[in-house]
Amino acid sequence: MPKSQQILKRIEIHRLKNLIDLTIDFTEQPLTAILGPNGVGKSTILHAISCVNNPVNLPFATINHKLSEFFTPTTHSVWTGSRYDIYQDFRDGQNVTTDHLTKFRKQHERWSPRYITRIERYSSFIGIRTCVPRIETETQQGRIRFNTTPLNDSISNQVRILAGEVMNRNYLLYNEHKTGNSKKYIGVSYNGLDYSSLSMGAGEQRIFYILSEVIKAPNYGLIIIDEIDLLLHQDALFRLLERLNRIATQKNLQIIFTTHAQSILLLNYIAVRHLYQTPTKTLCFTKTKPDALQRLTGYQLRPLEIFVEDDLAFSLIKKICAEEGMSKYVSIKEFGAAINCFTAVCGSILNNLDNQQNMLFVIDGDEYKTDDEKKDKINRVLTGTTAHHDTQRQLAFERISQFVISDNTKPEKYYHTLICAIEDTALISEQLEIVQVARQIGNPGDSHKYFDDIIIRMDFSRDVGLSKLVDILALSPEWTNIKINIKNWLNQKRVDIVE
Repeated sequence: MPKSQQILKRIEIHRLKNLIDLTIDFTEQPLTAILGPNGVGKSTILHAISCVNNPVNLPFATINHKLSEFFTPTTHSVWTGSRYDIYQDFRDGQNVTTDHLTKFRKQHERWSPRYITRIERYSSFIGIRTCVPRIETETQQGRIRFNTTPLNDSISNQVRILAGEVMNRNYLLYNEHKTGNSKKYIGVSYNGLDYSSLSMGAGEQRIFYILSEVIKAPNYGLIIIDEIDLLLHQDALFRLLERLNRIATQKNLQIIFTTHAQSILLLNYIAVRHLYQTPTKTLCFTKTKPDALQRLTGYQLRPLEIFVEDDLAFSLIKKICAEEGMSKYVSIKEFGAAINCFTAVCGSILNNLDNQQNMLFVIDGDEYKTDDEKKDKINRVLTGTTAHHDTQRQLAFERISQFVISDNTKPEKYYHTLICAIEDTALISEQLEIVQVARQIGNPGDSHKYFDDIIIRMDFSRDVGLSKLVDILALSPEWTNIKINIKNWLNQKRVDIVE
């Protein structure tokens, strides 16, 4: 009985081209985006993933990609020493296997293991060559005559409809054009015009190809797309991603793609994996913000640097710095999800950044509260067994701090509770109106919406709203405890920084 319900859990790359000691998880969302600067190794990851499964013949035959296709030996490199591990789940009849490990190695002339031992799975790799306009690959220069057949099957109809939604066009027909020498071209009817792929724009052509591959994939298929944003306007890209997510969710597909479009950070249904290369390790950030990554290669603007999770934490730090008279000395940057704190602090150490002793990485206080939890996450990024590695891990640990909040609660909910409890007599009229609105919000359904709903009801811009809410929070008796760790750090730095 063939394998079924396959899931790619993660890839652990020990060394592959310029990728070093990198782990990427693929189970957070149906869509996973891999971002990073040119040359960091995004396409290398896709090439490695494309070769982990054996092809299938049903419902459509898939291509048997082999590592020599993407890692062809040359005079400059035979890829000896390349190593990566793949973890997959799958069902084999009534038996369910989890975290099945396949080790891919290039020790001598051939890669191991033997290809026949790979787990079978429907997999489709969509590379850069699909971006080349069909007219640029056409060799015939004389008149091309073909017979046209409308494509009315279920898959083709879905492709036509969804492509029209992505392109904001009403395609009336989706056709196949075939010449006498058996060349085939897709074609459409739109706005009174009939045209083939020879007349299509490259972006329009690729949309049809991507949608066709995704729609015809069976349940639990794997779709791999290099540079998904290439040739697409942002609006079309967002519409395409929304429809890919819908299909992937319905059919339990995994769609993994690379992109340079940082605008996709706005889309919360995509799991973002942002790569950054240090001299000794490739780091992977999750749900990150660009400014923290940029700092790993840029220069500090102010002598003190504090890195935080999000814009609320940003506003809290701004308030604390203002109260301590240190605002002009502090630069604040966001790193995104809490887990990125450990990647960012370790990245600063691995990159041997200047000013490390004046950096503080602050988490919200609801996750990784204990020292043991922090050290465990640091150990996962800073591996190694020498005394030098121990010193690096200790430095990383010392640069991490947190807000002090109540146990077993989310920051926004906790701060909302404190704001609602402030005495009316302690508030000016505008603050009183804000607090009265806050008291009307009992259960918004999402902890992040405790502040969001207040800001929307008061018609504030987000930065202004957060600033006003933090000003009110600072009137709470608990404010002194919330800020104590950051206040103490600023006071320790004051002696060296303030003239």
